[in-house]
Amino acid sequence: MASANLQTVHKQPFNQLESVDRLKKLAEDPLDLRKEGVLTPARLSKFYAEAGGYKLLYGTEKVTEETLRALFDLAQERKVLEEMQKMQSGEPVNKIDGCPSENRAALHTATRDFFEEPQKGEKAVEATALARKEVDKLKRFMEKLDKENRFTDLIVIGIGGSDLGPKALYLALQYLQKKGRHIHFISNIDSDDASLVLREVDLKKSLVLVVSKSGTTLETLTNEELVRASFQQQGLRAEDHFISVTVPGSPLDDPERYLESFHMWEWIGGRYSATSMGGGVLLSFIFGFEVYWELLKGANAMDKIALSKDLNRNLPLLGALFAIWNHNFLGYPTLALIPYAQPLSRFAAHIQQVEMESNGKRIDRYGIPVDFQTCPVIWGEPGTNAQHSFFQLIHQGTATIPLELIGFKEGQMDDFMLKGTSSREKLLSNLFAQSLALALGQTNENPNKVFPGNTPSHILLGKSLDPQSLGALLSYYEHKVAFQGFIWNINSFDQEGVQLGKVLANQIIACFASKKGSTKTPKQSYPLGEAFLKHLDTLH
Repeated sequence: MASANLQTVHKQPFNQLESVDRLKKLAEDPLDLRKEGVLTPARLSKFYAEAGGYKLLYGTEKVTEETLRALFDLAQERKVLEEMQKMQSGEPVNKIDGCPSENRAALHTATRDFFEEPQKGEKAVEATALARKEVDKLKRFMEKLDKENRFTDLIVIGIGGSDLGPKALYLALQYLQKKGRHIHFISNIDSDDASLVLREVDLKKSLVLVVSKSGTTLETLTNEELVRASFQQQGLRAEDHFISVTVPGSPLDDPERYLESFHMWEWIGGRYSATSMGGGVLLSFIFGFEVYWELLKGANAMDKIALSKDLNRNLPLLGALFAIWNHNFLGYPTLALIPYAQPLSRFAAHIQQVEMESNGKRIDRYGIPVDFQTCPVIWGEPGTNAQHSFFQLIHQGTATIPLELIGFKEGQMDDFMLKGTSSREKLLSNLFAQSLALALGQTNENPNKVFPGNTPSHILLGKSLDPQSLGALLSYYEHKVAFQGFIWNINSFDQEGVQLGKVLANQIIACFASKKGSTKTPKQSYPLGEAFLKHLDTLH
């Protein structure tokens, strides 16, 4: 009966939900953060939530107690905690009912469900056992590498989720990099990317990691062959230097071509694969296995928080609700993600993929076009650099742009004192000041000095950025995205939107091959592609 009730709820369109109607009425006269007596120390002290080593400070969001109650009612009306439980238990959530589609679980949480109380679903238990087997294999492999001491450099070849997330995590923990170890990333099919990397490395001492879930990714396979050719030119056996991460049985799962192959599975989406072997191999090589293990521990802790029935403690759900309030009810089309932490320099780029590839959808889970806005445009750069760049537009431009700010009480390295305060204190002062300036604005007789203000933001504040807190931060965003998808009733786990461009690119590649008289590619005609090629021919 419970399952039938859940199905009935999800057939209810978003705009017909009772809580949505209430929120629309509240949005007609939202809180004005500039109004005297609104943004007080008491409000900032009261409007926060804490869990998993983070505080979510939301006193500068345009919400009242009544708004929060209505948002919680929306979460309960959509039964998002039951949906999260289904996802983490391994029930199929990656599907569109009534349409040909994938029909899979989304079990990235199983890649780190090794701590405290694990999930009970049969599929989740099986997935966790498979993931733990690979983790143990990775540990043994890294012990062997350390003992042999053959490799100083790791070249990582991947794209999309096989590149953005792992690279963001590497940069976030770079202060822990093992002495004598170096890492290089190749993602773009532009050969300039690979060529610059190959100029920097001694191939005799280099290990190459090829990451492709399907084993058929055009960009990755092209770059792999380019790098293999470089090994051959130096008289080196590529099979003694290449390892892979892929699904069992893919072209990359080949012991004749790879020193070792590590597995991920169909139930792990690329953008959700950073805690799987897709990120684990490179993180273990460059930092040591123990650092990867601590990252998994932090991610798993936030996975459990996402299941919390105490909505005031469920940080990912709160983040999702604030995003939906700002986007669907207040009508703000973008969200700026600004980490006040230089190690998170590529974190916004990773979350951009996690959110926009997941929730950039126009139909619901029944194949019906939606009549509301789904994912906002996610973008951002680290503060304080961003303050000297696009914050001009945020403060005095014509669009209201909500912000999600990230900060840490402590840095990773030694601090520097100047004029009575440390660099960290100056950084945090800027973080807090921007949140207040965006909310309060400024009046002035000179119109050029007027700041409209009333821009909502919240701060995700942690003690320090270390492997555990980074894992928790990654999990926070993965679950924030999933909660938004559950509320909108869209499929956050497929990515059909990337396929059409691939198909057309292959047709144009065939045009190039036909033009050269290649015997390996059948002669094909694609007039629209050929029209672009003619422009190349006449370019001087």
